[in-house]
Amino acid sequence: RSRTAHAPPARLFPPPHWPLLPRLRRPFRAVFLPRRLCGGAAAAAMLRPPRRLPRPPRRAATAATGPGRRLLLSTPIFYANGPPHIGHLYSALLADALHRHRGLRGAGPGRLSTGTDEHGLKIQQAAAAAGTSPPELCQRVSGLFRQALTQAAVSFTDFTRTSEPRHQRAVRHFWGALRDGGSLYKGSYEGWYCTPEECFLPESQLTERRDAQGRPCKVSLESGHQVHWTKEENYMFKLSAFRDPLQKWLQDNPHAISPDPFYQCVLRWLEEDLPDLSVSRERSRLPWGIPVPSDSTQTIYVWVDALVNYLSVVGYPETHGEWWPAAHHVVGKDILKFHAVYWPRIFVHSHWTVHGQKMSKSLGNVIDPFACIGQYTLDGFRYFLLRQGVPERDCDYYDEKVVKLVNSELADALGGLLNRSTALSINPSNTYPCFSESCFPKVLDYRGTKGMGRASAEDYEFVASVASLPLQVASYFEGFQIYKALECIALCVRQTNGFFQRHRPWKLDRKDPAEQLWLDTIIHVTLECLRVYGTLLQPVIPHTADKLLSRLAVEPEERGLSSLTFLPRYHGKPCPFEGRQLGPDTGILFHRLEKSGRHQIETKKL
Repeated sequence: RSRTAHAPPARLFPPPHWPLLPRLRRPFRAVFLPRRLCGGAAAAAMLRPPRRLPRPPRRAATAATGPGRRLLLSTPIFYANGPPHIGHLYSALLADALHRHRGLRGAGPGRLSTGTDEHGLKIQQAAAAAGTSPPELCQRVSGLFRQALTQAAVSFTDFTRTSEPRHQRAVRHFWGALRDGGSLYKGSYEGWYCTPEECFLPESQLTERRDAQGRPCKVSLESGHQVHWTKEENYMFKLSAFRDPLQKWLQDNPHAISPDPFYQCVLRWLEEDLPDLSVSRERSRLPWGIPVPSDSTQTIYVWVDALVNYLSVVGYPETHGEWWPAAHHVVGKDILKFHAVYWPRIFVHSHWTVHGQKMSKSLGNVIDPFACIGQYTLDGFRYFLLRQGVPERDCDYYDEKVVKLVNSELADALGGLLNRSTALSINPSNTYPCFSESCFPKVLDYRGTKGMGRASAEDYEFVASVASLPLQVASYFEGFQIYKALECIALCVRQTNGFFQRHRPWKLDRKDPAEQLWLDTIIHVTLECLRVYGTLLQPVIPHTADKLLSRLAVEPEERGLSSLTFLPRYHGKPCPFEGRQLGPDTGILFHRLEKSGRHQIETKKL
């Protein structure tokens, strides 16, 4: 993570009003097996509304592609066989930060959907083990997920439950579209079935191990879950017919799956055979699910059921055209194939481990998000997960890391900077002081300058970094690299602390007019930096950012990204904050955390 990776542009400042995103290439085109990909009646039928229903209005198409287009952001719908852990929360926080950032840009209508996946054999077995019924288990676990996401300030607009009538109706219609398009047929299927993953696995993805009784058994190479040989008569989806067009579409759209290692992984999968997909199960074995229309002996495969949530949440089959296909999905790498091959167009993230080990109920190391939020505060834990989570690779959790990072970057660096620059001993008038052009004169190119007025060469380099920060952060959000955006902000916060410390404003003589001008300029520049940081951090730590901006007297309507300007007085333009009375002092911005024991889930909750 070298400093040069975040070098500012050649110009000292961008123009006063930055069109933040038009200059950034949008990294994804949201599509679900589009007609140009699939070809033929099958593909058209999959998304086409029934003839008796009106098509979406023509204006919806332009709304989905224009500057103010609609966008659906989604998390996976979380499987309701157990309570939430930090891996679930991480998916939701990534989507939430993207959703909030988009809202601050004023980029058009947006929705954030989440929910619970409530059908399948795992649910059926978990309910039996808990001595309850599948509907009662789902009601309880779904409530825990809704509570966790609400407590974590995830700004979801929709919460889908696949047991809801509206979703089941959409799934039945979707099945009919597949059937009428000629994409389904009935056939015998046999193979190694993994119940925890709800899928059949080929021999190449299996290995031999011994079970708890010491007997040899086959398990999934990736997850370690045991598999069982299963033979059934099921409905099959002609997935093999889509291999070549899907491969071509992905090659033509290299940003359809991000980050790149996961995109490359999917391309490798498509180089192998792509067998037809079993999309139903015998109802005698799996009664907990949606029956296949016109065939009561079969239950719709849980993944076909679950993936349709991205359509049912926006009103499929009648009104989804207003939002679809402008959709971005955030998913964990364990469900990459289901989304990237069966439902392409996603952001993918890796997993969280605990002290290097995969989270597991049997190991007793599953981290409870409720306990973490209670211990580290809501914003502290949000910041840790989004700052440390790297989508391309697994991330390790342990308590000491949370405490060290949050104390260093939120309590000390950001909170300390606000406290120092607004202290009455430094700023007795409690105002946003004036900027002096004579102390910090404008230069056309800061590189190579030895400083002007009272400002040093290092000062020019530092303010150039802050000036370039909003566009840099926007590009990282667009590229699904929120951790890099936060790294850039943290670097600039450190530079601002260095600027403040370097000039020691507490040493300046207020009785000397020249010294007073320089003192006011130092504070003005520092508060301007804090205003930028508070604005950019709103999607990640909303409560702390609100507290910071309120202390700087930044009004709610002044907190958007599209009109964010930094240091306008440097360019000879008026600053609306100059001379404004600061907001009330509410004390420490972020209290330092104390080290605590590990927070694990209590499986007895179920």
